[in-house]
Amino acid sequence: MPAIAENRRARFEYHIEERYEAGVVLEGWEIKAIRAGQVQLTDGYVVIRDGELYLIGCRINALRSASTHVHPEADRTKKLLMHKDEIKRLVGKVEQKGFTLVPLDLHYKGGRVKAEIALAKGKAEHDKRDTEKKRDWEREKGRLMRHKVSSTPKA
Repeated sequence: MPAIAENRRARFEYHIEERYEAGVVLEGWEIKAIRAGQVQLTDGYVVIRDGELYLIGCRINALRSASTHVHPEADRTKKLLMHKDEIKRLVGKVEQKGFTLVPLDLHYKGGRVKAEIALAKGKAEHDKRDTEKKRDWEREKGRLMRHKVSSTPKA
């Protein structure tokens, strides 16, 4: 499933333990803006209030053609929809030390916008450095392989 918006920083800053899919309660102007690609998840996070999940920090910039009677709020808190038993299980795990809920991406499923959220644990600074080293090595390895392929003599 192709992602509408992705939170790449989440995979860098957290160890992803479990993934969940949740529906997102949106207004009409938000759907239009999402279809036009005016959404950003980078600073987003998920909180649990009164046994319900909310997505905070997901920025949806209104289109210029938004209706005159609608007053769009780009950083509006959005409610996430999941089954009660799943939410109860998440509440139990989030209350454990170090677990948090982060949004990974927004995607379409059956014509509706869904959010993939993850139960995650924050990475220590040295883990982030290790991730960066691995990424740099993979990039360098690819560069060396391309260079080697292009510099081999043709018979």
